[in-house]
Amino acid sequence: MPNEPEMEMETPIERISEHKALRAIGWFSVGMAAASLGIFLGFELRSWYKFKKRTPYDFYPHSDNGAAAEYGVGI
Repeated sequence: MPNEPEMEMETPIERISEHKALRAIGWFSVGMAAASLGIFLGFELRSWYKFKKRTPYDFYPHSDNGAAAEYGVGI
């Protein structure tokens, strides 16, 4: 029938380029997930390490800040 639209078939080149684009997007997503997981785990390990290396003076938040704030005031 002349009035029916013709169905366009995908060429193998279009399939390959679409496959490559989806593969690139997939690998990019995997890389971003790995990077964000690494940043998160690094932050958690560093905070755990700093928590384990506390000194008795770390329990008092303003134990050493008073003397250092008076120097360099310009009076």
